Amino acid sequence: MTTQTDLETSRDGWFDRQALADVIPLAIPAIPFGFVVGLAVTESAMPQWIAWLTAPLVFAGAAQLAMITLAGTATLWAVVTAVLVINTRHLMYSAALAPTFRDQPRWMRWFGPFLLVDQTFALAALQTRRDPAAFRRYFLTVAITLYAVWNIAVPMGMLVGPVIPDSWRLDFAPPVMFAGLTLFAIKRVPAAVAAIVGGLVSLATVDLRDRLGIVVGALTGVAAGALADWIIQERERRADRPSTEDVRK
Repeated sequence: MTTQTDLETSRDGWFDRQALADVIPLAIPAIPFGFVVGLAVTESAMPQWIAWLTAPLVFAGAAQLAMITLAGTATLWAVVTAVLVINTRHLMYSAALAPTFRDQPRWMRWFGPFLLVDQTFALAALQTRRDPAAFRRYFLTVAITLYAVWNIAVPMGMLVGPVIPDSWRLDFAPPVMFAGLTLFAIKRVPAAVAAIVGGLVSLATVDLRDRLGIVVGALTGVAAGALADWIIQERERRADRPSTEDVRK
């Protein structure tokens, strides 16, 4: 017997209307961020065509921005280390979605993780109870939409960058934009602790060679956030644990 859901699935094909409605509010903040990355490309020591290729090939805003801005001012290993540290969160994303991806075809298991960014994970993680075909359609609609938006926003920033007068150059735009997006995304105390500690440590270690302050700040922030999360969980366990007097009663 054909259900209404089956009819909608066959009519939509690979496209998921709900996924598009869900991703639009998350894609809009990526536009100014991609624009700033495009501006950074025009000022990078990296050849512009190589810097541009980081958008379709790397597809990770924070890591891409670090790679572009560190080029020419840090050693290769420092750039690679910074990018790897920034992208360590993707290991947790992959682990969380691994059970759902086991039921996907081989091409999806290889192609899907390349498109896994913060926004995609945030939405896809709420859809893991869908059947494999429906989840795949939702995931690809979200991921491809974000990929398209990003790869339009970055070249737009590159086009406008050369015509902006030097007096208008926003040297602090990338870090300010990234900080704004980070603060916008903070909804839990551990995340706030990680952001504050990481930012303060990065500022304190800004004079380290090869921009190691970024790596030190990131690692310290992650450790501080994990510690804050552990303390909160311990307090919640103690609050839920019955007191000795309650047990006696």
